[in-house]
Amino acid sequence: MVDTDLNMAGYSGDRVPAMQNRMVNAMRAIPGVQFAAFIDKLPLGGGYRARDVFSDQTTDFKASNILTESVSYRISADYFHAAGTELLRGREISQHDDSNSPRVAVINEEFARKIFGSDSNAMGQHFKIDDGARIEVVGIVEDGKYNQLTEDQQPAMFLSYLQFPSSNTRLVVCSDRDPAQLASEMRASLRGLDHGLPFEIRAWNRELGLALFPARVASVALGVLGAMGAMLALTGIFGMAAYTVSRRLRELGIRMALGAQRLQVLQAALGRQLKLLLLGSAAGLLLGILSTRVLAHIVFQANPRDPLVLASVVLLMSLLGLMATWIPAQRALTVNPLILLREE
Repeated sequence: MVDTDLNMAGYSGDRVPAMQNRMVNAMRAIPGVQFAAFIDKLPLGGGYRARDVFSDQTTDFKASNILTESVSYRISADYFHAAGTELLRGREISQHDDSNSPRVAVINEEFARKIFGSDSNAMGQHFKIDDGARIEVVGIVEDGKYNQLTEDQQPAMFLSYLQFPSSNTRLVVCSDRDPAQLASEMRASLRGLDHGLPFEIRAWNRELGLALFPARVASVALGVLGAMGAMLALTGIFGMAAYTVSRRLRELGIRMALGAQRLQVLQAALGRQLKLLLLGSAAGLLLGILSTRVLAHIVFQANPRDPLVLASVVLLMSLLGLMATWIPAQRALTVNPLILLREE
């Protein structure tokens, strides 16, 4: 999937949608292109526009009558196919939704829930926006991310570019072809339409990579901090266990001389450390669950309540704790009570 950022400099009025339509048709004519459409601003591209939404009965568009704020995009036909967005109900925006037709919109699930109560209630209903336009809901699409990956779900509306013109143009082209070869043909087609039209062609993966960059940095940073924390915990457990065993060697020697079993010696030497390990693991597990909201705002799709994640963390920390106590435990078990008592 490829997107093209175009600057419509030199075009104004009715020439803008006419040129936009020619560009989309030129992209569709390229061999191997499955879908081509355009949108005024790419999701996750930053700087999206939010519009006030009012009920259909509203006549006074003051702030107290606002039902919600909604992300607003202007699109052409086939945009949802090109972007891989699933249409759940109704129809898409079409070329027939022009300035001579009633104004229409495709909304997302969150918009339908917030304004109309449910998807089924939203179809065919009307609402108004801040400029007083009355808009009919003709379709519902799945929810998405519009400003940043960690945002809470928010309402979104998709309007026809023929009814709400915009000079901002982002062509979205869906194809299975090699991106480099496709970009070359796209460049030639656009140059054929207007040699002086400035544009930039980028792969969709690159655009998504920019959106994911903060989450990836946060993930790496948290991973490094987690590794350092595990090393500190390992060092602390080992130090405490070794110190405890060294301080209690004489006692351990006496126990062994009196016939204490290996398990009893281990329990006497490291019982407290193992209890602290279990207590610390439980406290860390509880704090991890409580930090769900904070972590979800830092790392995309982080879910500390995932049973697999919780079980893995507990198992890993238990193994690290056992490793840290292994060497002191070996020392406690190899104590020779005769040599120890003679030294004392």
